[in-house]
Amino acid sequence: MSGQVPLYQVKAEFFRMLGHPVRIRVLELLQGGPMPVRDLLADIEIEPSALSQQLAVLRRSGIVTATREGSTVVYALAGGDVAELMRAARRILTQMLAGQNELLAQLREAEVDAR
Repeated sequence: MSGQVPLYQVKAEFFRMLGHPVRIRVLELLQGGPMPVRDLLADIEIEPSALSQQLAVLRRSGIVTATREGSTVVYALAGGDVAELMRAARRILTQMLAGQNELLAQLREAEVDAR
């Protein structure tokens, strides 16, 4: 048996890496284009050290890039696929929530009918 990690395990690690609200928010913000850290801090409103830690995770994974412009570090999505992944997640969540709203409406209707 080879020592190669199964693809499903690599995928799970990828989704675990995405599994933090600050990281998701950073990726959402970067869909609009590269941003300096100060702008990310203003939009996310967390401690600089906490943001730095989450940006480091994203950078190590290769999902974002960082470039220095003078004393400013600017972050950007590493590729268009990341933005597409975020759009796909939004579509999936929209469909899931729409299904929940339909179920909720049916439950409410059944409750009214039961009276």
